[in-house]
This record gives sequence, C-alpha cells and structure tokens, in this order.
Amino acid sequence: MTQNRPLLDRVAGPADLRAFDDAELAALADELRAELIEVVSRTGGHLGSSLGVVELTVALHAVFRAPFDKIVWDVSHQSYPHKMLTGRRHRMDTLRQEGGLSGFTKRAESDYDPFGAAHSSTSISAALGFTVGRDMGLPTGDAIAVIGDGSITAGMAWEALFNAGEEGRRMIVVLNDNDMSIAPNVGAMSRYLSRLGDTAPGMALRDIAAGFEASLPQPLRDHARRTRHGLTGAHSPATMFEELGFTYIGPVDGHSVPELLATLRTVRAQAAGPVLIHALTVKGKGYAPAESSDCKYHGVAKFDVDTGAQRKSRPNAPSYTSVFGQTLTEAAARDPNIVAVTAAMPSGTGLDIFARRFPRRVFDVGIAEQHGVTFAAGMAASGLKPFCAIYSTFLQRGYDQVVHDVALQGLPVRFAIDRAGLVGADGATHAGAFDVAYLANLPGFTVMAAADEAELARMVATAAAHDAGPIAFRYPRGEGVGAEMPEFGEVLEIGRGRVVAEGEHVAFLSFGAHLAEVSRAAEALAARGITATIADARFAKPLDTDLIAQLARHHKALITVEQGAQGGFGAHVLHHMANTGLLEHGLALRTVTLPDRFIDQASPEAMYRDAGMSAEQIASVALGALGMGQIASVA
Repeated sequence: MTQNRPLLDRVAGPADLRAFDDAELAALADELRAELIEVVSRTGGHLGSSLGVVELTVALHAVFRAPFDKIVWDVSHQSYPHKMLTGRRHRMDTLRQEGGLSGFTKRAESDYDPFGAAHSSTSISAALGFTVGRDMGLPTGDAIAVIGDGSITAGMAWEALFNAGEEGRRMIVVLNDNDMSIAPNVGAMSRYLSRLGDTAPGMALRDIAAGFEASLPQPLRDHARRTRHGLTGAHSPATMFEELGFTYIGPVDGHSVPELLATLRTVRAQAAGPVLIHALTVKGKGYAPAESSDCKYHGVAKFDVDTGAQRKSRPNAPSYTSVFGQTLTEAAARDPNIVAVTAAMPSGTGLDIFARRFPRRVFDVGIAEQHGVTFAAGMAASGLKPFCAIYSTFLQRGYDQVVHDVALQGLPVRFAIDRAGLVGADGATHAGAFDVAYLANLPGFTVMAAADEAELARMVATAAAHDAGPIAFRYPRGEGVGAEMPEFGEVLEIGRGRVVAEGEHVAFLSFGAHLAEVSRAAEALAARGITATIADARFAKPLDTDLIAQLARHHKALITVEQGAQGGFGAHVLHHMANTGLLEHGLALRTVTLPDRFIDQASPEAMYRDAGMSAEQIASVALGALGMGQIASVA
C-alpha cells in the first residue's frame, strides 16, 4: 500500500488541481514523485522518463482542461505521473500486468489518453490532427504535444513541424529536453516568468519570448542564446523553429513549477498560432540512482528504493541479445568489413558489446529507422557487410526502405531482428508479430528464425557469409534455453531445416523460438500413444521443400508453428503444398500462428496461451487434425 499523501489524496482528477495555489502544486509534485518511485519499485517499468516530467505533468494538468484539451505524450513511456493524476492512481500497482494498466497511453483505458502511443515521434502529427478537428467545429480544445529531445530527431517529427508551421493553427509543442542543462537557476528568470501572467493583453507572444533571454544576466544570457543556437543550428536571432512558423519560448526550467505555470498560462491566454516551449529536464529527476544511471533506469525491473538495486532473477542461460552481440563481435574480429547499425538502442540490441571493442564500426543513427535501413544499404553497396539490428516492432517504421532501397536492389544488408514474437509487459505495441509476413514476401530475401541461442549464433555466422542478397534472422526477448553453443563460424546451408525428433503419426514443423513448446506438446501426445516428428524449419524463405515433402508423405497430419502473424511461415508452406499437390492425398494440415487480433500485455507465457499457442493447445490442434479428442493439460 502507498503512504497517505495529503495533497495527492485530494486529487481524484485533474480538475482538483485548480483548487491548489502555486505553492501547493509544487508540493504536490514532490508527493507525486515519491509515490511514483514507490510504485515502480514494486511493478518495474519506465522510471527515469516519468520522473523527468513530474513537474511538467502537474503544470499541464493545472493549466489546461483535459480531457477537453488534448495532452498527447510522445512515446508515452513518461506518462505514469499523468495516469496518477487522471483517476488511475489506485490501479498503479497493476501497471504492465495482465488485466492492468498499460505502460503507455491507451485510448481504451481513459478519456484522458486522447491518443495511444508507444513508438516515438507521433505526437506532433496527432496534435495537429486534433487542432483541425477543433477548427472544424468538433468539441475539442487545445492540443499539446509533449515530445522528447530524442524523439524530435526522427524524420516524422520534422514532417509534422513543417506541416504545423505551414498550417499556422493554434497548437503547443513542449520539447522535453533532458539532455541539456542551464545553471545556475537564477532569480532573474523566475522573476521575469512570474510577471508574465500580468502582461498586458495586447503584448505579442513573440515579444514575450524575446524577453526570456533579455531578462537574464549577461553570462547566462549568452548561455541561453548558445543553447538556442545549439539546439536549432540557427545563427541569427530567429531560431529554426521560428523559421518554421513557431513561436519559440525557452529554455524553461522543466522542474520549476512556478516557471512552468507562468509560461503555460501565458501561452494558453495569448497563443494564436503554433508555439514551441523548450523545457529543460533531468531524466530520473529526484531519485539519485536514476539520475546517475539514466540508461539503466530507463526501463527497470522491480527494485529496492533505498539502494536502487534491481531485483532481477539470475538467468539460467545467456540472453539472445547478448549471444547476438558477442557472436557478431567475434565475427567482426575476423572480418574488418563487418559493421553494425542501431536506431538509438545500442544496449537493447547487444551492439554495445560490439561497440566496446570496435567503436568506429558501430553507428547509432538515433530514432531514425528509415534512415538506418538506407544507410545500411549504402554501406552494403560500398562493399561493407552491415548488420542492421532493430527490434521487430521498430523495423516496421523502415519498411519502405527495406523494399525500395534493399530488396529491389538486391543489397546484402543483414537484418538482426530482436524482440520477435510476444514480449510481455510492453504489450501489443511492442509485439514482434509481423516481420516474417512483411519480409518473406519480398523477392530475393532470405528469412531465418532461431529456435534457440545456439541456432542464433549459427545464423549470425550464416548472415556474415551471405553476400547473395538481403538476409534476416529473428530471435525473441529474454534468455535462451541452455543450448550447447556451436563452434564459432558454423554456417547453415541456405534453405535447409533439420529433424529434431522422429515419430509416426503427426509432424510438427516449427519455425523459430517456439520449438521448446512444440517439444512439450509432443511429450503430451506421447502420453496418449501418439508419436510425433519434430522439425526445425530454420528458413521461411527459401523453404526446405524436400523436408516438407518428407513430412507430408510419412505422416497423417502436419502442423506448422510460428511466433508470428497469419500470412507468414505457415502461409508460405500452404502455398507451396497446394501448388505441388502435397495436399491431395488426405494429409491434414494445420497452421498455428498468432491470431488475427492484438494481444494485450501479460507474461509471455500468458500471452501465448491467450493466442492459443501453449503446449497443450498445440497438442490439441494435432489431436483435432488426427480426428481425436482434446488434450487435458501439460504440467
């Protein structure tokens, strides 16, 4: 249970904040931060980003009138304080759990979440859409996009800024900049901002913005000007944002409730067109372990509040991500043409391992998957061997580049697709469900999936040796199964699977990391006297057609299994078998895939059960194909 907090206890919704004076709002932020730390220590989640916007969240909800006004959080991994102030405080202990609160904004969860998010750089586009709805007479008020300095580097954010500036509609963008600082926090800035609320109604907002720098003492005024120029690249009084049509205000101390309140109140009262407020914040603000290690506390497991130590279970096997990073580093030590690309996720993809040894051969392009894919294509065209390591769900953002810049030109870019399949607490927004379907339909592509960490190591070596066109290999989040690792450099024959176990009645053709679950299903069938052949396809493209024919001709039923959406591996097998007559001899064929719906957050095991892909459910599919009853349960 959380402690009683006198101010926070008075907040049932954002409207209650309007009864607080400014000093109480500042104190409320302190209570909110303390409770946020306690909650996330029990649930895990995105701590650092949420701590960085506590004061900003309080100020936004005190000044604007959500849900009539639309506050759109970019990525929305920083939305925990927002959830706590919008009637969800009592459910925060369910965060990221089955049946609980999402770790991101979600329209179905609350009217205060006007736009769902979990991928970056969408907020300005969405906010602009709300302004058009408002201006066309729909019952919606101001639109405020809160976007981080990382997210605003992505191309989509700039497309939206260009469009918003051209439209000239009243809207507000808050740039939450946690990678810069302005110090010392002198009284002149605070005094100037405190006077903004008393500004004459006729005073132009642009004149108010100009007063920010003029109010500072000379050394800090120069620093503020350099900050503006450094952020925007502008070397004239007008910033790039102003050239785009925005009124630029800042930098503002994003942890000063009085400064934020004064700024937001003035903008709300006087803005006529698009305004950008540049707020400087500290990721992890107010919790020393998070401030000093913002990367480790971006997403945290449960932790001890006093020490900051995260309570992670000791793995039984190395993670797939670390196996990829270590294997690729070993390959790079032998081949100087191997390079790697990440889109702002060096540690998440394991490329930090590579970068520690070969820092000049790893390229972090920021949150720019489209650019990253084409950048890799250019390196491949030059003769290098690029590995483009991107989560499955984020590779979706670069799909046109995969088609146009890689596949169409037959360039040997190696795609390392992490977080394939269902990923647990991050839910549907981060599910790696679609990559097999959207890659295996591209001419000239080779598509692999690792059944375990040993197979992943083989696929890294196979991709490094493959120069005949683009190649991709997918692998899940989390630890491996404890497989015996192969000798370094063991290369697979392209388009050849393997038989893992032999049986008489039914054949399972598994593609990827669900092989262990398939083996458990086979054990359940064996208890009923039904023996199963288990094969690991390894390749969705090209298919091992000889293996498929062998399985089809010697079994009564064939079951394909994959951790992906319909239209992927199973569809390719069906297409091949239909066109070659393998379905004409009474074979019962079934495909086990993710269903045609999004799967909500839960543990991966619960999510796969929801999807109909547990061991007992797979065994029941096999029994149905054989015309027999249901399986009871698998221990």
